[in-house]
Amino acid sequence: MSRRRKLLIGVGTVTLVGFAALAILASAMSKRVEPYVREQALQYLRTRFDSEAEIAALRVKLPKISALKLYLMQGRGAIVSVEGDGVSLRHKGRRDVPPMFAMRKFSFQVDIHGLFETPKVIPQIRLEGMVITIPPKGERPSFDDQDPGAHTSDQPNAGVIIEEVIIKDARLTILPQDKSKIPLEFDIHEVRLDSAGNRVAMKYNAKLTNAKPPGEIESQGTFGPWNAEEPGNTPLAGAYDFKDADLSAFNGIAGKLDSKGSFEGSLSSIKARGEARVPDFRLKMSGNRVPLYTKFEVLADGTNGNTILKPVIARLGSTNFTTSGGVIKHDRDSRRTIKLNVLMPKGNLDDLLRLAVKGAPFMEGQIFLKTTIDIPPLTQRVREKLVLEGSFDVSKGKFLRSTIQDQIDGLSRRGQGQPKNQAIDEVVSSMKGRFKMENEAVTFESLSFGVPGANVDLAGIYDLDHDRLDFSGTLRLKARVSQTMTGWKRWALRPVDPIFAKDGAGTLLRIVIDGTVTQPRFGRDRGRKDAQKKTPAKAGG
Repeated sequence: MSRRRKLLIGVGTVTLVGFAALAILASAMSKRVEPYVREQALQYLRTRFDSEAEIAALRVKLPKISALKLYLMQGRGAIVSVEGDGVSLRHKGRRDVPPMFAMRKFSFQVDIHGLFETPKVIPQIRLEGMVITIPPKGERPSFDDQDPGAHTSDQPNAGVIIEEVIIKDARLTILPQDKSKIPLEFDIHEVRLDSAGNRVAMKYNAKLTNAKPPGEIESQGTFGPWNAEEPGNTPLAGAYDFKDADLSAFNGIAGKLDSKGSFEGSLSSIKARGEARVPDFRLKMSGNRVPLYTKFEVLADGTNGNTILKPVIARLGSTNFTTSGGVIKHDRDSRRTIKLNVLMPKGNLDDLLRLAVKGAPFMEGQIFLKTTIDIPPLTQRVREKLVLEGSFDVSKGKFLRSTIQDQIDGLSRRGQGQPKNQAIDEVVSSMKGRFKMENEAVTFESLSFGVPGANVDLAGIYDLDHDRLDFSGTLRLKARVSQTMTGWKRWALRPVDPIFAKDGAGTLLRIVIDGTVTQPRFGRDRGRKDAQKKTPAKAGG
């Protein structure tokens, strides 16, 4: 065998052995990837969220490239795809509560070379079917026996930087302190988080479809840094835009709501400020549309599900008023109880009647209103559950329907002793009283009505369901009985004037009012005379 041939055989053999060795090394490198990725992922989750992490299944898909080439390139430019199922992060030592995080699926791609660098940079990770469960404050395990700084979000996150996170189909659940209460839940359609580095807040952009009232919400802001010891204290801030929310999803009301505002706080407690407009707001029982505008500031407490309203500035039509109170959830109620205080110092009666009564308003004027509103968890129509209690005072009142105003003008003429004086026309009325609305009926503890020359003091009930009046009280006229009449009756009644002149009034009569709001009937109270004597307080003004 020639010397040259021997040399070629030797070089070939060495080359084959070298290639075989490289292939073995490359194969070993590729086999390292999956367990290495699993371990790095678990380490990141454990360190980042200070929790017990589990991954049910992990799949690593290597690029279609020869093992030898992969080794020679040291993984540079070779993208590996990673998918995982059944991820859960549990509070340390707490198997009695739901996981802090649970994910149906996650996926990301990364340069193989980058897997073995520090820090490891993942351009994007996608999370699907994510459920975040925030426990009440103080229910995380204590870290008093360890280094406090080792469990805060200020620590490096296992040398991993995730530049972008996309979350699909997520739900945030905040557990209340009281175990008997139902958790507060938020369904989130999509969230995009952009990282600016470790130990700083992430920018986010979120889109969700609100369940009730249905409508689209877009929000942008900052989230984090994550507070591992108290997840509920993780900062959250941003702005939102809630469009085309359909209020008809609620019993008793309708209209399209648009709202914009900002918020700040933490996952367990958010303070929000904003404005809301409902240009076609209406009660379903009347159907009349009245524009509604509010400027609000609220505090939503995720630990108990309550929403507290600071004084809300609102406008209904052209009427301004303020509201304060809260939306409270009690025990195992699936819905909340609304408790509000309303103050309307100078409202337009026309706006309120247009909202509450079918057809055109029957009266105009200015109204002072102070009332409490209590709406328990609704299983029926709003009106069947609504409880109102307060006082009102109407001034410069005028009835817009001629039949009612004619009766009021006639009452004023007779009260002034000028029954034929047609110049007494279109008189204005005043009205005030105390009331309580419950079980679809308004009970008036006192109701006073006055026009020039006459005053009526009443007590009674207005049945909203059947539109029926049932009132009794007193009618006081400035004129004497004979002066309310014309012709021979004026002279014939003079002898009885002293009988009806009482308590400083020219005429004092006990009366009843029944019928409907649009067609009331007035008459002498004969059958209730004794009852009125027993309850004089209800006849007072």
